[in-house]
Amino acid sequence: MISRDHSNLSLVKQSQLLQIHRSGLYYTPRAESSLNLDLMRLMDEHYSDHSFKGAKGMHTWLTMDKGYRVNQKRIDRLYYRLMGLRAVMPGRHTSKRNKAHKIYPYLLRNLTVERPDQVWATDITYIPMQKGFMYLTAIIDLHSRYVVNWSVSNTMDAQWCKDTLEEAITIQGKPEIINTDQGSPFTSEVFTSFVLSNGIKLSMDGKGRAIDNVFIERLWRSVKYESIYLNPPESGIDLYGQLDDYFTRYNTQRRHQGIDNDIPSARYRTKQQKAA
Repeated sequence: MISRDHSNLSLVKQSQLLQIHRSGLYYTPRAESSLNLDLMRLMDEHYSDHSFKGAKGMHTWLTMDKGYRVNQKRIDRLYYRLMGLRAVMPGRHTSKRNKAHKIYPYLLRNLTVERPDQVWATDITYIPMQKGFMYLTAIIDLHSRYVVNWSVSNTMDAQWCKDTLEEAITIQGKPEIINTDQGSPFTSEVFTSFVLSNGIKLSMDGKGRAIDNVFIERLWRSVKYESIYLNPPESGIDLYGQLDDYFTRYNTQRRHQGIDNDIPSARYRTKQQKAA
């Protein structure tokens, strides 16, 4: 898909044409020990079914149940700083936010989502690989569960999140509301100013309430259990190809109980039919 020796197109131009964040092209394994990578992989899998656990709960599970001899400071660093995880239940360290950034109110409480592009939700998740790790961000339409755009990167960067949203708007048009968590990439001026300048309302989950963004949390669980954990990718390009195949099937073939066993692309296309 990507040719590093192309005579006419640079890697930057190729990534723009394919809508791939170019940090994935220059991916090298993160400089973490094999022990840390094993711990992060275990915590990522465990978190999918035990999202109420914070770093302290993970430390107890890893030491008491899995037999690892590691201290709490190591788990705090991996859980909060590198993986960007947070417990569903409120606590002192429930989200990786920047206190200097403005927090916007949660707008979805008691809101009936009844049409495509009424509400989009976005988030970032940690992706374990055979050697190292990367991050995935995606944007999902809540009415149809259609993934309107996604991207991979080796850093949790605000510009990356803004670029992914900008691509989605260019391709699909813009939503009325976009919902995020209180993580620093989404509270940053880079991201918030872009959202508001496009006339989009910005909604943010309450602190310690990952369930406010439940639909995209379910997406993370699906993509990991149905793809990543079964076939850990070797490189950034391998990861991109695997996710491209998964999200194509997710959007166009996979039926969802939450939308009356409809297919996301079929429900999302109703906006085009009504517009016509």
